[in-house]
Amino acid sequence: MDRYRFILSGGGTGGHIYPAVAIANELKRRYPDAEFLFVGAKDKMEMEKVPQAGYEIKGLWISGIQRKLTFNNLMFPFKLISSLFEARKIVKQFKPHVAIGTGGFASGPLLRMAESSGVPCVLQEQNSFAGITNKLLAGKAEKICVAYDGMERFFPKEKIVKTGNPIRTDLVNTKVGKDEAATFFGLDSSRKTVLILGGSLGARRINQLIEKELEFFEEQGLQVLWQCGKLYHEEYAKHESDTVKVMAFVDRMDLAYAAADVIISRAGAGSVSELCLVGKPVIFIPSPNVAEDHQTQNAKALVAKDAAIMLKEYDLDAEFETRFSNLMASEELREKLGKNIKKMAMPKATEHIVDEIEKLLKK
Repeated sequence: MDRYRFILSGGGTGGHIYPAVAIANELKRRYPDAEFLFVGAKDKMEMEKVPQAGYEIKGLWISGIQRKLTFNNLMFPFKLISSLFEARKIVKQFKPHVAIGTGGFASGPLLRMAESSGVPCVLQEQNSFAGITNKLLAGKAEKICVAYDGMERFFPKEKIVKTGNPIRTDLVNTKVGKDEAATFFGLDSSRKTVLILGGSLGARRINQLIEKELEFFEEQGLQVLWQCGKLYHEEYAKHESDTVKVMAFVDRMDLAYAAADVIISRAGAGSVSELCLVGKPVIFIPSPNVAEDHQTQNAKALVAKDAAIMLKEYDLDAEFETRFSNLMASEELREKLGKNIKKMAMPKATEHIVDEIEKLLKK
């Protein structure tokens, strides 16, 4: 049977959206006649990114709970009830064979309704510290695909399969050389390039650091490809020049990675998985504002294997220039970091997750 129907949900940030799209792409490769429907949160980036990837998406009126008392929090019960009703209607009309959740609050109502309608559900948890939505859904899920060891503290052990995190296929299959990539961004291919990644929304502290260090990079003869995030683009666009390219969002990450000689990045699970595959020297600056400080744990796992450098936010002013200069001065160090991070890649993660989904179809 090729006419399977798959419903996928996950969003709020690129870290939840891209895994869902990667899983859908692999399912589509195996089942070209299958039907796909994504469900996200209205007004969130998935409403734009999923159609760009060629899939239909429906939005629910749902948002996460803020840590402080806000009007949005007071509205949460109404949004949740509305979303559960809407999700039930979507599941009833679409009649999926399998529901796949990649985390983020929008996936909660959709998977809860799919479960209660008898649709088998697969969860994919990207982080070393499980998100609240996946923890709530785990009891009824058939399979939970994870990227880290020790996840049985959050999920039933017998449901866990360690697959790694899905990676965008354009990154895996890229054949683009540095010259072509540099030309695409209007950079000089003879200069070394620093790629800055702060996540899809941007990272305030990383942006402040880069703004402060632009002169330092110039003195080192470097050029900067700076993804500052859509929240900050207006503020930093003024620094655009021949040697500094400032972007809200990078649509062609394959080219950005190909252009880069060294990368400065947050340590979200999706970013770490991608950067392992890219195999270039990385300085991780973990976000301290995430549950259980899991970005620091992600980065530490790589530092322990001589596969990356980590700098805490509070050490940036004192240590950044020294650590960065040491890295750029030693080709040997850059090569070692690139080689070691590449060893940690799990490039077949998407295929392994889809293998688990196929087992449910065969049931």
